[in-house]
Amino acid sequence: DRPMVLCCAGATKDMGKMLGGEEEKDPDAQKKEEERQEALRQQEEERKAKHARMEAEREKVRQQIRDKYGLKKKEEKEAEEKAALEQPCEGSLTRPKKAIPAGCGDEEEEEEESILDTVLKYLPGPLQDMFKK
Repeated sequence: DRPMVLCCAGATKDMGKMLGGEEEKDPDAQKKEEERQEALRQQEEERKAKHARMEAEREKVRQQIRDKYGLKKKEEKEAEEKAALEQPCEGSLTRPKKAIPAGCGDEEEEEEESILDTVLKYLPGPLQDMFKK
């Protein structure tokens, strides 16, 4: 029992605070809290500066790799593609190019007609006259 009592004897003051008892007020508590906040702000600024330096170094290495292999940044590619779309199509200056070149969509109909003509050639004369009307 003795060791238990000795162990808890120092904890009674803290237990009183947790149970809602009166805390002792530290006169320098406000000053300490401000110093702590300032230290946290300073650490955060140092961390951000460190990360900015590291990112700048990484970007330098990335640019060397891009230069070595002739690669472009994603933003540069997008800008070039956008500029290419905005440029007028080569060819006629008066009108834009057609989406489907002439003759591409008409081929199916021409094939059907040629098949019909081929069949008509092999039919006897009176039947050819019937289909042509």
